[in-house]
Amino acid sequence: MTLSTKTQRVRLTQVSPSYWRVTFDHPPLNIFGPETIPELEAIVEAIEGDRDLKVVVFDSAVDGFFITHYDFLAEPKSFPAGKTGLQPLPDMLARISRAPVASIASIRGRATGVGSELALACDMRFASREKAILSQWELGAGLVPGGGPMARLPRLIGRGRALEVLLSANDIGGDLAELYGYVNRSMPDSELDGFVEALATRIASFDKQAIGEIKHLVNLASLPSDAEMIPEWDAFAASVQRPAAQIRLKKLLDQGFHKPGDVETRLGHYVGALARS
Repeated sequence: MTLSTKTQRVRLTQVSPSYWRVTFDHPPLNIFGPETIPELEAIVEAIEGDRDLKVVVFDSAVDGFFITHYDFLAEPKSFPAGKTGLQPLPDMLARISRAPVASIASIRGRATGVGSELALACDMRFASREKAILSQWELGAGLVPGGGPMARLPRLIGRGRALEVLLSANDIGGDLAELYGYVNRSMPDSELDGFVEALATRIASFDKQAIGEIKHLVNLASLPSDAEMIPEWDAFAASVQRPAAQIRLKKLLDQGFHKPGDVETRLGHYVGALARS
């Protein structure tokens, strides 16, 4: 039986004792804000501590959006550093990567900023060919990404392609993301759910200790250290306060940023147009 625990923005579904789903459900855009942090923290804590869990899938219930950017309109809140000593978002992403369970991002819609960073923190990423869009959009608004993509992307797709993603601040569709190695596979939207379900169920049937040991050994060869994450978050926090970023964010907000509509749907186009406006 499927058991569900509902929170305001994140839903944990225990498909079986060994297989969970974490669904982001914050319509209309799945913006990641301060209120999301304690909800996701509680789920990450549960993932780390469960003795039976072997695989977790991250997905979205919001049409067109996996997870988008941080909520720049939210009232600032102060959170203590997480278990790793990092700030809450990079802390949770680092812990997802290191948890002794397999993590899968099932990407249908925009994985922009925080969404891309969560996907990169997962062990595997699978994308809808027609509907997935990944991006690190931040430079287009005068910002530095803060959730670890400078540390993760070069290891995953190589230095040149990582710099293309980060410095173009452009939208990357499912097929190009697969070609670059940004995702494991891109597939027809109609096949995505069935594929991810079959893979998660298969992994959930295997030995938990062996899954954890394999992940640990792969992590030794591939994961960035926590020390590499610290300057990214510091650079993000500083960049938000700079006048150039404030001007660009205001222009985006005036055009409809943070609201359902063309700016959020075609964010790569709009941040590119800012330089010409």
